[in-house]
Amino acid sequence: QVANVAQSLQRTRTQIQQFQQRREQLEEDLAMLTDPDDNLADELEALLEKRLAVEQELSIARKLVESIEHEMRESERQRSVLQQETDGHRLKLEQARLAQQSFKVQRDNLHKQLKEAEFDLESVIEHMPEEANENGWQEELERIANRISRLGAINLAAIEEYKVASERKNYLDEQDADLQEALVTLENAIRKIDRETRLRFKDTFDQINAGVQELFPKVFGGGRAYLEMTGDDLLDTGIAIMAQPPGKRNSTIHLLSGGEKALTAIALVFSIFRLNPAPFCMLDEVDAPLDDANVARYARMVKEMSSQVQFIYITHNKIAMEMASQLLGVTMHEPGCSRMVTVDVEEAAELAAL
Repeated sequence: QVANVAQSLQRTRTQIQQFQQRREQLEEDLAMLTDPDDNLADELEALLEKRLAVEQELSIARKLVESIEHEMRESERQRSVLQQETDGHRLKLEQARLAQQSFKVQRDNLHKQLKEAEFDLESVIEHMPEEANENGWQEELERIANRISRLGAINLAAIEEYKVASERKNYLDEQDADLQEALVTLENAIRKIDRETRLRFKDTFDQINAGVQELFPKVFGGGRAYLEMTGDDLLDTGIAIMAQPPGKRNSTIHLLSGGEKALTAIALVFSIFRLNPAPFCMLDEVDAPLDDANVARYARMVKEMSSQVQFIYITHNKIAMEMASQLLGVTMHEPGCSRMVTVDVEEAAELAAL
């Protein structure tokens, strides 16, 4: 098709040259005629019309030539693309041939190895698993080879060592099982202790809190107080005592005066003694920061509690002394020599009555 187009293009170019020569001849004839007559004018007009027709044909021919040249360039581009694809296919074909040659060499080597190992190819293929993977088997083979190389020389005493290690392992497994069983038992005991501790702590806290709420108004002559947990877990929570003496806002014990702290502590201690009485209780100058009215309340509280607990308290207050059943005093009869003086209040009262 390109050859035919080229021939047509050549013929068109030849016709264009002939038309151009004809046009030049006519122009020369026109130049030679200085005074043309009517016939010559008609001929000239006809020639001009013919010239226009020829120029139109020339324009059409040029467009055709341009179209043909465009088709030729497009055909050349397609040829170039096809040439590149052909080169790519040739390269792939060459690579495939090299790969085929490499596979042939590998196949021969594998056949040789199977023959040396006295294996039958068909039997190997028949028993080969479906998930067989050459790369995976190669990596596994290298890993086993590395493990074998790390083992070093053969240890003939390995069997005896294995027996000893196996016995040692069995013994340690039994010990571990015993420890695990003991650990489970211990954890169960801890959980039981924690559960009982929480119950007993909550019960004790409620009873002491009720005692504080009962004794605080007696000690202060009014007001109220209560205990408050500072945490959510009963095993590690702290306890804060909230006290509100008569005429004061509710506050912690740290904001109270010395006498108010002493009375609040007395209410707390006596609440604890009421819950779990001890054989005796010693109080060292608890009434020192108290005024007479509070000392009287304190002494009455001690008098009430003395039916359950024996109180031994140190005091210099006369009101507190009057509430005691026995008085033990230290006096210095002579300079540098002190002695103990014991007074039975009831006997002293009888002697005073006589």
